[in-house]
Amino acid sequence: MKKCYINGTACVSSQKTINTAFLQDIIVNHGDNILELALPDYKEVIPPAAARRMAKGVKNGIVASHWAMKEAGTQNPDAIITGTGMGCSVDSEKFLKALIDNKEEFLTPTSFIQSTHNTVGGQIALGLQCKAYNFTYVNGAVSFESSLIDAIMQIEEGEAATVLVGGVEETAENTMNFLQLSGSIKDKAQSPYSVLESDTTGAVFSEGATFFVLEDEQKDTTYAELKDVAIYNVLKQDEVQAKLEAFLANNKLTVNDIDAIVLGYNGDTRYDGYYTALANGIFSATPQAYYKHLSGEFNTASAFGLWVASHIVKLQEIPQVIKVNSIEGKSYKNVLLYNQYRSIDHSFTLISQC
Repeated sequence: MKKCYINGTACVSSQKTINTAFLQDIIVNHGDNILELALPDYKEVIPPAAARRMAKGVKNGIVASHWAMKEAGTQNPDAIITGTGMGCSVDSEKFLKALIDNKEEFLTPTSFIQSTHNTVGGQIALGLQCKAYNFTYVNGAVSFESSLIDAIMQIEEGEAATVLVGGVEETAENTMNFLQLSGSIKDKAQSPYSVLESDTTGAVFSEGATFFVLEDEQKDTTYAELKDVAIYNVLKQDEVQAKLEAFLANNKLTVNDIDAIVLGYNGDTRYDGYYTALANGIFSATPQAYYKHLSGEFNTASAFGLWVASHIVKLQEIPQVIKVNSIEGKSYKNVLLYNQYRSIDHSFTLISQC
């Protein structure tokens, strides 16, 4: 079977991550429980008249996909695969509000049409005039990983040579209010917020769009080889290590072969124990990194994590701002990502230096 290479990537996030050096202009926000997006220059990619009619999730997805394809030197992929947990939340809320305000009468369908989860993938395809395979996965906090698995299968089986794959999420006012009421988002009175030193429940939330160009051949722009992805719905804390070791064994590796691990710490004391158990256990002598203090938490935040891990492999360094421990690796050949959300939707992603 063919190998799968990450040949281009781009990220729109709460940090300035478009057209800048890796983690160059970083601001670690300790005061907000919902991080605002660092808006890219949409005019470079989308005509202003068209941008005004687009939801922010759609715009961010188009911008991230554009720069990822440009980096990889790709104009039209053989497949477009997106993952999103909540879809275009702003338009969903607009439609529901109109439904209530108008007592279910005289409704215009525009917001409903634009609120569907596959809007981002569809708009990217329309802009590229791409009539190839186009699929959107809506699978909670493993929506992005589900997309990666599909993309790997497309390439390994020879169904596609170039796949554009990404994760997109957007914040919406009422949705964020509900998440705060449920305790998923940290209370405003609990600031300043910390991820690694947190003693409170909930997480700091945000939004973003991260896209990758996966191809069956190595190029000058190649970041890493995407080796494998595995997802699990429910795992107890004492089951994670066995699943992880089985995942590595399936790729003919052991814990000692992992040169760095990227963990999805989000500062929620109820669930970060999953990461701490590994960090203090089998990976206690391994360089460790984290990223949600920069990106915030959302269903496809793990795409930001893969963006971080890809740069670690390509640049062969872990910036100080994302280090969990002070252990330095001689090289970063095999990097493992582990993510979970509220004790469900666990995922392992393995990338390797080419």
